[in-house]
Amino acid sequence: VTARRRGYPSEVYWWWSPDDHSSMQIPALRKLLHMSPQTSMVVPEYVNNKQEEYYMYTSPDEISSFLFVDVFGQTRLNVWSQDNQAWHSIYVEPADPCIPYATCGPFTICTGNSHPPCECMESFSRTSSWDWELGDRTGGCSRNTQLDCNGNSSSTDVFHPMVRVTLPYGPRSLQHAPATRSECEVACLSNCSCSAYSYQDSKCSVWHGELFSVNKDDGIEISSEYTLYIRLAAGDVLSSTRDKRKPAAGVVIATSVISSGLLMLMLLLVILRNRFNWCGVPSQATNQGSVGVVAFRYADLGCATKNFSLKLGAGGFGTVFKGVLSDLTSVAVKRLEGARQGEKQFRAEVSALGLIQHINLVKLVGFCCHGDKRLLVYEHMCNGSLDSHLFQSNGTVLNWSTRYQIAIGVARGLSYLHQSCRECIIHCDIKPENVLLDESFVPKIADFGLASVIGRDFSRVLTTFRGTTGYLAPEWLSGVAITSKVDVYSFGMVLMEIISGRRNASVVNTSSNNHVVFFPVRAISKLHEGDVQSLVDPELYGDFSLDEVERVCNVACWCIQANELDRPTMGGVVRVLEGLMELDIPPMPRLLAAITT
Repeated sequence: VTARRRGYPSEVYWWWSPDDHSSMQIPALRKLLHMSPQTSMVVPEYVNNKQEEYYMYTSPDEISSFLFVDVFGQTRLNVWSQDNQAWHSIYVEPADPCIPYATCGPFTICTGNSHPPCECMESFSRTSSWDWELGDRTGGCSRNTQLDCNGNSSSTDVFHPMVRVTLPYGPRSLQHAPATRSECEVACLSNCSCSAYSYQDSKCSVWHGELFSVNKDDGIEISSEYTLYIRLAAGDVLSSTRDKRKPAAGVVIATSVISSGLLMLMLLLVILRNRFNWCGVPSQATNQGSVGVVAFRYADLGCATKNFSLKLGAGGFGTVFKGVLSDLTSVAVKRLEGARQGEKQFRAEVSALGLIQHINLVKLVGFCCHGDKRLLVYEHMCNGSLDSHLFQSNGTVLNWSTRYQIAIGVARGLSYLHQSCRECIIHCDIKPENVLLDESFVPKIADFGLASVIGRDFSRVLTTFRGTTGYLAPEWLSGVAITSKVDVYSFGMVLMEIISGRRNASVVNTSSNNHVVFFPVRAISKLHEGDVQSLVDPELYGDFSLDEVERVCNVACWCIQANELDRPTMGGVVRVLEGLMELDIPPMPRLLAAITT
């Protein structure tokens, strides 16, 4: 960040130079200038006159706030809360903590949607555990074993592949470009200072010394198909393999003792479950169901799923298997993957679904904690997910009446989460893949692994960047604290796809070439022209209610407005879809207007 006064040298306060020849101003300050005034907490202003130029912001007298750049390179706007006497961040940019240079220090991996985001690479350990515990991760990690540096290809060092990561800063090009990956590896092995290499698209890149800013592909803000091969001592790889195959005796003994204790606890819980369920409410395990969830044994779930062989599908956080319980109840068992991330998703789903029940929310039957394994058990939805019927050529074509009831059902489920629960639950990942259909095509919202919970005393929450591209509300990208209106935006995008029967961003074949058409732009244009019938899925062959299509299209266009204050609540959406309330024709959303110009 540079402050300049006319006629005087510039004074640099903060700069980022990932390369030796470049520096950047913080783009977050520019974004803050364009921040929506809906927060009513800050009024940004950029002053540029003949004497000086600077950035400033003001806030109402009754609100105390300050803007600063933290030690990790993120711009934060903190506001003082009189209720709990604490500072709260209402704006963070960039939202992904991995984007600033060297957030986690050398030889680390940064994952933006994990907390904490930093972890050491394979065969590396924290340089200072004390600093890490205090939140200072800039010291990074150090090798467990020094490399065997002979300065030639006879070194015993080996390379460990790290897939789907961003490549570190500062790659070096070789004077004689290797023709194969093996030659690239030998070239790195022949140089004692070479710590990693990558061979992508027939191009060899090597890195010397410490590795910075290696970020894991989280499928949200960071996306990469690269593979980085890091150099390790052969002994580290061998010991790591032995550790995975044969646990230490002390670990085995400790595990046995803990397992025995857990088994006794489980037996006690089974006895108590005859009188009380997990929520502390007298058990009513009848066909009408209860809000209690069951703790399953891992062996029982293995038996129910035929040793996890009946695969239904896979997602970003695990694999789903079909199972049949001893009482012949069909269930879907999700096995979460990744110890840290799996634990996070496990806790999120149990806390969100464990105490609520609604006809349009998938029912959490139970869970299983077995060692580092985390499994969730749901009621089985025999008609799969909504996307399989809308987008797959071999799926069942849903008639308009079914589509309309699905739209109303999902809206009711979201309205319940936002307005009827003890705390507001924001799903954060509404998309057709997370809408399941039972035998009667009644929709059930599923996959609460990214959900956020807000107390009724708060209107918004600052959380890590999450969701799926194509359904993300603009405020996710601006780094401001979110509200339940992010779900409203995602729901609007789903409504568009229910109307058209295809992805909102799809490739259209023409006689001259192929081009991508963004359906929401066309939808709102046709709505203004009074020609919504041309938007409907041609697979319906004209068999639909024009009034209902206009209603769905109208509310969808309101849901995807750029300013969250312009979007309706989900309760309002339900009333519109049920015909109890009408909305005017919405304006063209600001972001879509930018696409059309």
